[in-house]
Amino acid sequence: MNDNDSLTRKQERVIGILLSEPTLAAASKKAGVSELTLYRWMKQPDFLTAYRAACRCVVDAAISSLQAACAEAVNTLRDIMLDGEAPASSRVTAAKAVLETALRALELQDLEDRITALEEVTNTRRWAA
Repeated sequence: MNDNDSLTRKQERVIGILLSEPTLAAASKKAGVSELTLYRWMKQPDFLTAYRAACRCVVDAAISSLQAACAEAVNTLRDIMLDGEAPASSRVTAAKAVLETALRALELQDLEDRITALEEVTNTRRWAA
């Protein structure tokens, strides 16, 4: 068993199946358990916690793949933007994408900085009380 000793091997296997099937009905069929059982398990805190952790791992892996492709995407946009042979509309679209993405990244960084500052103030006040 994994870190969560309260799950059976079958429940751990079902979590893997849930990650690969589009619906609970399809997952229950593939796992060989009834939909009712699967719905019941989804209401159990330990099962739900393990399922959510597994989902988070899948999302984290997808994010890592996207991050790895970012440099290539920027290079592609830059190549199109600078290609004098490309249609003007393509160059403008590429330039616009670069600018919009850069501005959005700055906005997100600003929000992160503001949230961090608010958390520090909140934590300071909590400890002072």
